Amino acid sequence: MVAVIVVAALAFLALVTQAGVLRAERAHPVQGRMIEVAGAALHVVDIGPRDAIGPPIVMLHGASSNLEVMRQPVGDRLARNHRVILIDRPGHGWSTRASLEDSTPEIQGRMIDEALAKLGVGRAIFVVHSWAGALGLRMALDYPQRVAGLVMLAPVAYPWPGGVGRYNEIVTLPVIGSLLAYTITLPLGTFVAEPGARGVFLPQTMPDGFVEGTATPLLLRPREFLANARDLVTLKAAVAEQAPRYAGIKAPITILAGDADKTVSTSIHSRPLAAAAPNARLIVLPGVGHMVQNAVPDLVIAEIEAMIGGTARSTAAAN
Repeated sequence: MVAVIVVAALAFLALVTQAGVLRAERAHPVQGRMIEVAGAALHVVDIGPRDAIGPPIVMLHGASSNLEVMRQPVGDRLARNHRVILIDRPGHGWSTRASLEDSTPEIQGRMIDEALAKLGVGRAIFVVHSWAGALGLRMALDYPQRVAGLVMLAPVAYPWPGGVGRYNEIVTLPVIGSLLAYTITLPLGTFVAEPGARGVFLPQTMPDGFVEGTATPLLLRPREFLANARDLVTLKAAVAEQAPRYAGIKAPITILAGDADKTVSTSIHSRPLAAAAPNARLIVLPGVGHMVQNAVPDLVIAEIEAMIGGTARSTAAAN
């Protein structure tokens, strides 16, 4: 009898999950175009003038999010004067990936480089947040001809003590992880998504309507939740492998990080990176938490503009 009740409960939760997936996808449909690459179809929103002076800006989001987190409030403002390319990382938002194992900065960087080539993009300024800090650094290592400069917001760059949350580790386990993702995650996540997002913003206040306005409910879909967990669980080993090579990055790097960030430690990541990369500049923001682009959007935009101006001057001098 107990087994019957458990099976019935799981079946009910699976139906609730599928209904929630349909509701989230209808509320937050595709905003851009899908670009086929090896191992994925990447969702890309390409906005702003194509004939703008200077390299285009490529914006890459962190974990537990999608391109809307970079579009608001910074991306849309930059697009008034620049070409801005926002990309859902593989497995996130509306982007797909062939395997959950396509979780590392190396693999995702290859996919993004291919997508940019198909868009006809040459060198670009990459604006990366959090998890995507490791991705931007990997692209600067593997595709230096693509990366004209990096503007990094609260980036992950090095291994850290501890893990990435027990629930992420559990959901990556064989069988049980998928079972949880396709039954419990979405119903439970509906109640904890907003408090969780508020915690990431601390000590700043999360903007009203942030969760719905940035399509965060898409994260609770089983395929994306599993992909996000895999990204987090494999990241530590990935940055441990690539970190010794940072001294070889030639691209200019501007790092903006808050000294009150409890999600990605500035002391563990940003300060050592600024010391290791030869052309890096670090701006530590007093009292600012993890969501740098929301806390100081004017400063972020100013630093991106400065990076564009600097690369334009360097190109002119080389010619």
